[in-house]
Amino acid sequence: MTAFTLSSPASRTMLSIGALAVFSVLFTLGFACAVPLAAFAAISAMSFDRRTALLATGAVWLANQAIGFGFMHYPIDGETLAWGGALGVIALLSCEAAGLVTRHVRGVVGAGVAFLAAFVAYEGSLLLIDAAIGLLEHVDALGTLRIFLINACAFGGLWALKTIASSTRLGRRLTTGLSARHA
Repeated sequence: MTAFTLSSPASRTMLSIGALAVFSVLFTLGFACAVPLAAFAAISAMSFDRRTALLATGAVWLANQAIGFGFMHYPIDGETLAWGGALGVIALLSCEAAGLVTRHVRGVVGAGVAFLAAFVAYEGSLLLIDAAIGLLEHVDALGTLRIFLINACAFGGLWALKTIASSTRLGRRLTTGLSARHA
């Protein structure tokens, strides 16, 4: 039996993805359907290579769905399951949008634009679905602003944690190799 070690990049990556999934659970318990998937998608795109960012975003979405259906008693019907699946696809699209930005723009500006790209992809996709199924009359500017603020605060908090962690000795060991692999 092999002991868990932080010396391998795979261990550090899995620990980072696990931490994001745990934060997703906490956000799900606090916000239920308003979990900030765009924020998680942007942080994932900024932290990992493309494939791993998509895996991390998928893990965040899956943790959200597991808590929602398993503990928060989301209804198990076709509409709820379809929306859950759609949110997973939209989260991945948001990650891709943020990833496109992070591969071209670095620093604080890049982080801000990556978050905005993820949020626009997320909300834009939801608007397209609402338009396709005739629910545009239910679109609420204040509701969208609320979701934006939840995502912006979550992104800021996750980015701050990422920055603080990478400035500590243990954090540097955990994040070494993660941010540099944006290919």
